Amino acid sequence: MQSNRPTTLERAFALAGTGQFATKGEIAKAMTREGYSIDELRQLHGNSLSRQLKALCRESREHVLEAA
Repeated sequence: MQSNRPTTLERAFALAGTGQFATKGEIAKAMTREGYSIDELRQLHGNSLSRQLKALCRESREHVLEAA
């Protein structure tokens, strides 16, 4: 059965792009509340991915602050 729910990585990057999160940990907590499992969240481990998510969080937060 197919799900319309985004993959773990798609959702993590989408949340990072909202400007509402500062860290990968905050994103993971939000995804847990949305029903993503611990096994799914393990996909978010890794230095390169962490750097990408952190950079996107920072850029998005700066953009949100500039727009305010």
